[in-house]
Amino acid sequence: MDKRLLILGVAIFFFGSVKAQKTLSEGVLVYSMGVETGAGEASMADMFDGATTTVYLKGNMSRVEVVSGLGREATIHDAGTGKGVILKDYSGQKLMITMTPDDWEANNKKYKGISFEPTGETAVIAGYNCRKAIAKMGNGSTFVVYYTEEVKVGNSSYDPQFKNLPGLAVQYEMTSGKRKFKFTLSKIGFEQVPVSKFDIPTSGYRVMTYQETKSLN
Repeated sequence: MDKRLLILGVAIFFFGSVKAQKTLSEGVLVYSMGVETGAGEASMADMFDGATTTVYLKGNMSRVEVVSGLGREATIHDAGTGKGVILKDYSGQKLMITMTPDDWEANNKKYKGISFEPTGETAVIAGYNCRKAIAKMGNGSTFVVYYTEEVKVGNSSYDPQFKNLPGLAVQYEMTSGKRKFKFTLSKIGFEQVPVSKFDIPTSGYRVMTYQETKSLN
């Protein structure tokens, strides 16, 4: 074999290996949360600092759990049927909100049309090579996200705000009033997830439809 062809073949193999993208079709993502608040809101910062967001993925199923000093909340969604539920557990009060596919779309309408504009900046975060982008939402608001192209989530519907992101969000910031929340990926696990993680509770919760909760606002 011609040495030049051999070298070219090795180079192509090496380049392909470096660029190989892992697909996470089943596993766990864990994000840690930090918060910056305005003056006089230190106690609120204490409530959120150290909070975690854990994402369980298995095929079309997803479960996103948020645990903080205020309590816990979980969103279970079936991308195949479009249905979902939100489980809230705060101060001993447990509420289950059922969602039809239309409800799911309505609850996440603020992310419709979201776009991501690359800045050209890069960083290594949580051991992953990341690109920086500015997310632009339909209402004109923006936020910063660092994403890696080294991992692709098979079920992109698990998080509507990143459905169109060309990779996995590794770090991102969100602002609510005077509070700025920063989420940073702390773990990726490619292990099997028990089917029971996506079971809908049959007792212990006050059950309301999404439309019923809207009428309370």
